[in-house]
Amino acid sequence: MDRKKELKQQFKEITVEAGIYQIKNTINNKILVGSTRNLKTLNGLKFMLETNGYTTNKELQKEWNQYGKDAFRIDILEKLKKSDDPYFNEKEALLALEEKWIEKLQSYGERGYNKK
Repeated sequence: MDRKKELKQQFKEITVEAGIYQIKNTINNKILVGSTRNLKTLNGLKFMLETNGYTTNKELQKEWNQYGKDAFRIDILEKLKKSDDPYFNEKEALLALEEKWIEKLQSYGERGYNKK
């Protein structure tokens, strides 16, 4: 029973990091910039792509199926810095950071999978 309590405590102490990531097609260099409140969920995203279950962006899924998983890279672009400000809104800050990266990399149109 103590082991169960110990594991629960360890789980509570794990830091959850929010951030911006990119999925890059290394064949045609198109990218998708995305954000997540938990960067550990990127494994789940990769699993959805591999099992043809990524419905968020059909074009990306189509090309993943066409070129295969080895043609893609998933990279973390930036981790969201937490703020002690009582008015800090993580969701809004993450969205603003994502928009900054989409503009910086211009990951829309012929260069990417994002919609402008």
